[in-house]
Amino acid sequence: MHDHPTQAGPGALALVVLFAAAVAVALYIGAAVRLRRRGDAWPWWRDASVAAGAGAVAAAAVLPLPDGPFTAHMAGHLLVGMVGPLLIVLGRPMTLLLRTVPVGGARAGLLTVLHSRPAALLTAPAVAAVLDMGGLWVLYRTPLFAAMHDDPLVATVVHLHVFAAGMLFTVAICRLDPLRRRYGLPHLAVVLLLAGAAHAVLAKTLYAQSPPGTMFAASDLQAGAQLMYYGGDAVGVALAVVLAVRWYGEMGRARARAVTVGRARPAA
Repeated sequence: MHDHPTQAGPGALALVVLFAAAVAVALYIGAAVRLRRRGDAWPWWRDASVAAGAGAVAAAAVLPLPDGPFTAHMAGHLLVGMVGPLLIVLGRPMTLLLRTVPVGGARAGLLTVLHSRPAALLTAPAVAAVLDMGGLWVLYRTPLFAAMHDDPLVATVVHLHVFAAGMLFTVAICRLDPLRRRYGLPHLAVVLLLAGAAHAVLAKTLYAQSPPGTMFAASDLQAGAQLMYYGGDAVGVALAVVLAVRWYGEMGRARARAVTVGRARPAA
């Protein structure tokens, strides 16, 4: 049993993450500018959202986060696995890509991938929730957390999984980009609620006991667990707001279409 520091300063992986985030933001903004130049509408706040999301992920990798080692690790977990993915998904990057790619083979190929059965399975809300929350339970309630601080390769794989699973879950819940299957608001709300409960219970177990193979100061462990608990709740509320706004917009458009059809029938 030993204490594992989580912040050792920027290394090669951190620099790669910083470079990848900068390139991704530059490509996104470049595509958005091209879209606007041809006369299409694309809100500026989406550019800012993607830039902030990529910045959050890069900050978790590069900047030395404050407080004790476990609290700092948990702050990074929230930035990489929850805050960053939510901000990026709000920018609708796949929709932007589809609108900027010329009509033809490339665009058809992207739509084929988005509407494929594997993509539909991975973006099913329940499957995405299991991959995301299940991965966190494996990380913090098995010796994997201790192993990732002893092996850089394991640490790299874990961080990539946390980001990828967080992106997948956020995409599956928000469903802002064109996906193959539609899910009703009750289904999405229940999955979000259960995932939030799993995240909260995990945080409570960490408040009482360190991950296997580690030992942190009680104050550091409890502060990190509280950050995980309340930070996860905050992101969950933000996801719920996104669901509510999307549902409200869809209901409004459906009513507008019904009114338009009703007015057109007498004239016909």
